[in-house]
Amino acid sequence: MIIYFTGTGNSRYLAEIIAAELQDDCISAVSYIKEKQLGNFHAETPFLFVCPVYAWQIPHVFEAFIESSTFTGSKDCYFVLTCGDEMGNAGKSIAALCHRKELSCKGVMEIKMPENYIALFSAPSEEKAQEIITVGSQKAKEAARLIVQGKPFPPHHVGSVDKLKTSLVNPVFYKLVISDKKFYTTAQCTGCGACVKACMLRNIRLIDGKPVWNGNCTHCMACICGCPEEAIEYGKHTKGLRRYFLKKK
Repeated sequence: MIIYFTGTGNSRYLAEIIAAELQDDCISAVSYIKEKQLGNFHAETPFLFVCPVYAWQIPHVFEAFIESSTFTGSKDCYFVLTCGDEMGNAGKSIAALCHRKELSCKGVMEIKMPENYIALFSAPSEEKAQEIITVGSQKAKEAARLIVQGKPFPPHHVGSVDKLKTSLVNPVFYKLVISDKKFYTTAQCTGCGACVKACMLRNIRLIDGKPVWNGNCTHCMACICGCPEEAIEYGKHTKGLRRYFLKKK
């Protein structure tokens, strides 16, 4: 069973590739999170969790979802982490999470996908993004082959810098960076409500036909990157930047 978490489509895209290779179920955790529902999952084959990396750890909201959900049947699990650069020492907290859930983690694989975190960085060109997606797709199929064979993912080398990023930067990032205060709309906003629908935490509502953010944001970038009019900005940084949203096939 594949359970994925995604804001702009990268993790969903790879999860669907792996699901097709394994001929297994592919479930969105976002639909559960949005409805504030806990998961009750049963599988005879290993569980696979696919999600992005937020400041060198899995997203706190996805970790909380796994923590509060139940998993029966197979005790084996794998993690595939999508990232624009690298995953740091995310494997440490994943190992601790699996221990708490009495799951046996058979490996964590990072797969580079196009950068979507335009609140701080820049998305690649369409051509470059497609190159990255092509390579990432092949690595996803490699992950599927290992799962079918019951083999662990190759070990991930963790250096001292990785440990610092994950242990020190992540808490600061969540405390000082993740906020919705800088989101605003431009005159291009039509009040279509796409951002309201996209928000996994139900943090956006329309007031007088314009979106208002309500202080509970995880910086998944679904609203700003999925806006059909590109009418959402985040401070000054995103002005003129290309949006990145990987749609379903």
